[in-house]
Amino acid sequence: MVQSVAVIGAGLSGLSCIKTCLEEGLQPTCFESSCDIGGVWRYKEEFEPDRANIYQTVVINSSKEMMAYSDFPPPAELPNNMHHSEVLGYLRLYAEHFKLLPHIHFKTAVQKVRQTPDFALTGQWEVDTEKQNGQKETHVFDAVIVCTGHFTHPHFPLKDFPGIENFEGRYFHSWEYRNTNGMEGKTVVVIGIGNSGGDIAVDISRVAEKVYVSSRSGAWVLGRVGPGGLPFDISFSRMDQIWGSFFPTRVTKNVEKMLNAHFDHTLYGLQPTHHFFARIPVVNDELPARILSGRIRVKPKVKEFSGSSVVFDDGTIIDKVDVVIFATGYNYNFPFLPPELQNKSGYRLRLYRHIIPPSLAHPTLAVVGLINALGSVNPMSEMQGRWATRVFKGIIKLPSEETMNREIENETEIMHQWFSCSDLNPLYVFFVPYLDSLAKEVGVLPNFLWLFLTDPRLAMQVLFGPCTPYQYRLTGPGRWSGARQAILSQWERMYEPFKTRVVPEPEKKNKFKLKVSVILPGTVLLCFILYKRQLLPKLSLM
Repeated sequence: MVQSVAVIGAGLSGLSCIKTCLEEGLQPTCFESSCDIGGVWRYKEEFEPDRANIYQTVVINSSKEMMAYSDFPPPAELPNNMHHSEVLGYLRLYAEHFKLLPHIHFKTAVQKVRQTPDFALTGQWEVDTEKQNGQKETHVFDAVIVCTGHFTHPHFPLKDFPGIENFEGRYFHSWEYRNTNGMEGKTVVVIGIGNSGGDIAVDISRVAEKVYVSSRSGAWVLGRVGPGGLPFDISFSRMDQIWGSFFPTRVTKNVEKMLNAHFDHTLYGLQPTHHFFARIPVVNDELPARILSGRIRVKPKVKEFSGSSVVFDDGTIIDKVDVVIFATGYNYNFPFLPPELQNKSGYRLRLYRHIIPPSLAHPTLAVVGLINALGSVNPMSEMQGRWATRVFKGIIKLPSEETMNREIENETEIMHQWFSCSDLNPLYVFFVPYLDSLAKEVGVLPNFLWLFLTDPRLAMQVLFGPCTPYQYRLTGPGRWSGARQAILSQWERMYEPFKTRVVPEPEKKNKFKLKVSVILPGTVLLCFILYKRQLLPKLSLM
């Protein structure tokens, strides 16, 4: 029977896994190689090899309500899209509130994870650790959760850029970028138009002489600011997800039309070769304005380097380039895991439900947080941890290895049909359907029909409001008595940071009762039909 659990990493995912283990009556021991919690959200002045790094100006793309832990709403006074220092502050509040720090061994790196000699009987693991002072130990655990993330090993494809070895300027990966110091008056080329590339280009354009962004395939760009000035990511509800599953092509075209109405991606040189939902979009409010003002210029793929010049695929040349920044992504790597547990299906690791290797005789090892979607990673990694701990305890029974492998292959095939997967973007899921599919197995998926019959006000928020993580604490294991109030008060927490100068609003007629009287009966009927057809709990494609 599983009791002791090793959690590797004390970042955003690791903290929720420690808390989930305690919630399930397990005994977690977390190993964190650095001196503090936070993972990628802990800014470091000096480079720390094999650890995630961020730059000074990083602001989280997801709004605070959408990235919150499911039973710990962020303070109302925090901005909706937090600076990295505020994200770290929120993580500290979470760790202190749930008393997680005593379970963390800082400055302790995991060197190797391997099955014990009697694994076939016990399902246990040996974990080799080394402290910063050189002290080495071997521990035995009943289960292991890997929460090391995938922003620690930069992808630096210099071989794809002829002439870079003789480039006369400075070049480095975006992993090394901290701030604009040393960029004043320079000519800079940023290779890659992902979120880091866009952020860094905008940041540098404030002080540099010229900034160019090179992109092979373009990107869809959206802002954090959504309709009415509220966060963009709260404008999509669970009902939008349901309609999207019925009419995916129409929804995709409507989203792309909306983005091009804001600014013409073709005119700006950003029109991508993929549809909107195929890849993580660039979230950047300032990029279009910097292009409009000429502070950033978009260029095609780099063909080669020649001295201090950069030659592009279209034949154009930029001379006297001072700095080149490779925003070319990251390779995910788990050097401490046995090679046989790192087999792949397509580009992704062969993990059942993107969590557990199907080949294990005992399902006592989980990878949490290695996931991507058009939504915050935090709710998904928290739900993965809740699912994994119940698998450890034997409450959730896994199918046979053959069945798991077949499901993995089917998921991979569907994933490649929908998304532009690659070595750097190995997996991608639909945000709410993936959460719902795990939540159903954990036993925490809201009963939508019952909600409409017993608590219509809450039901309206759950189905038509933003799909915030608190919904997964309304019922079942880990139920939180404050979940209902957290959902009903989420709008107040969104509005609170704006109240630095209060402007009186004109009186408005209350149309809520009319909307409820018109929408509610139809919605109840729709939920009943979907429930009978088993579409509500089976929205997940993967």
